[in-house]
Amino acid sequence: MFGGKEQANRLEHATLVPDGSLLDAYSQAVTGAVDQVGPSVVHILVQSKHSGQPSPPQGGGSGSGFIFTPDGFILTNSHVVHDAQRIEVILADGRHTYAELIGDDPDTDLAIIRIHEPDLVHAELGDSKSLRVGQLAVALGSPYGFQATVTSGVISALGRSLRSKNGRLIDNIIQTDAALNPGNSGGPLVNSRGEVIGVNSAMILPAQGICFAIGINTAKIIIPGLLKDGKITRSYLGVGGQTAPIHRRIGRYHHLAQETGLLVLSVEPNSPAAEAQLREGDLVIAFDDQRIRGVDDLHRFLTAERIGVKSLLTILRYPQKRSIEVTPRGI
Repeated sequence: MFGGKEQANRLEHATLVPDGSLLDAYSQAVTGAVDQVGPSVVHILVQSKHSGQPSPPQGGGSGSGFIFTPDGFILTNSHVVHDAQRIEVILADGRHTYAELIGDDPDTDLAIIRIHEPDLVHAELGDSKSLRVGQLAVALGSPYGFQATVTSGVISALGRSLRSKNGRLIDNIIQTDAALNPGNSGGPLVNSRGEVIGVNSAMILPAQGICFAIGINTAKIIIPGLLKDGKITRSYLGVGGQTAPIHRRIGRYHHLAQETGLLVLSVEPNSPAAEAQLREGDLVIAFDDQRIRGVDDLHRFLTAERIGVKSLLTILRYPQKRSIEVTPRGI
């Protein structure tokens, strides 16, 4: 009898405790991050140049984004707004407005649009380099058109690579199990302090809990170029190729520490590669003494800083190894 009375007293006391004090540390971290970043998150609807019709909220060119400056610049994914004829933005407070495309970089799947509205709340950018596997991650966006949706999880892995739609590899990708769905693309991935640590980009279907975000430090590198020029300038050589193995006997003869290189399949006329007399069938193994083990390695080295700078390509033109001078151009 006494036990029953004591239990009843405990239950009565529990009902008098405010809900806020019952939140555990995890819930407080998530709600705090959402309170801070949520007002900056927007829903984006795109009218494509090809279809001429607005994309439906549940797919197509719709997605998410977040305001990152007080004057209305919004960061999102390139695949959300690329080739858009008209971009409509729905703010967290319900306002509808139209945006202009400021810059687009399909190679990193990042883009910037801008709106002109008063009283905007912007998100703070964090540091994706300081992330640790296992720490809290909160994703915000508008999956399937359900605005202001929040999911949470942890950082599952760091340093992943993800291939963009045009084939270039995006490095330093964040893997998280915070659930993403179509429409989440372009929304922020934030830490417990409410700082944006990534731009939600992709999920693996039909797997569950394998989602990816572009590290915010990558975005910080890309943002200035998009704001200034509307695009990111990179250098190019004018070669088409694929990763190919190096003959073991040739590798031993030349004391090579790698097993693969970039096999040249085509050379564009009047390109830097053509001027350097690179040929089909050559195997590129180094660029200025940096190993080239395939197409992705070469892409990493062909930055804007290489434009107009003479560089050395080390190639195998079986059975010989030779170096040729090449001057990359801007693209």
